Amino acid sequence: MFTPSSHDVRRFFCESYRKFTENAVLQPMEAIAADWIREHPEYHEVLADLEAAIARDYSVEGGQANPFLHLSMHLSIAEQVSIDDPPGIRAAAQDLTRRLGAHEAHHQIMECLGEMIWASQRSGRPPDGAAYVECVRKRAS
Repeated sequence: MFTPSSHDVRRFFCESYRKFTENAVLQPMEAIAADWIREHPEYHEVLADLEAAIARDYSVEGGQANPFLHLSMHLSIAEQVSIDDPPGIRAAAQDLTRRLGAHEAHHQIMECLGEMIWASQRSGRPPDGAAYVECVRKRAS
């Protein structure tokens, strides 16, 4: 299993941004990343400078959102929806998307994903996919 470091993730998004801005050929995952990067112009300056991106600290104490975490969550959700894992996430996400549009739906799903991860870490149990899907369903209704 591939477990990228935070530097690997930052390189991936910065490289995807560079290719996007240069109209270069994108690998499939880079193309998905570029779609979400396009939706977040507030991150373009950060993504344009790889060395600064790698050096920057996005700790909670710093008070700034981590654009790499945010974009990674967009990619995770896109993957989950594409393979319907956990089961039911595709339909729940589609319902939410019809209601709010794709970008806002993803942001709502991120809240549910964050809740699931937090609950898992707090309890020491595996993530509860069914609770995650139910959270998304509730937001869709």
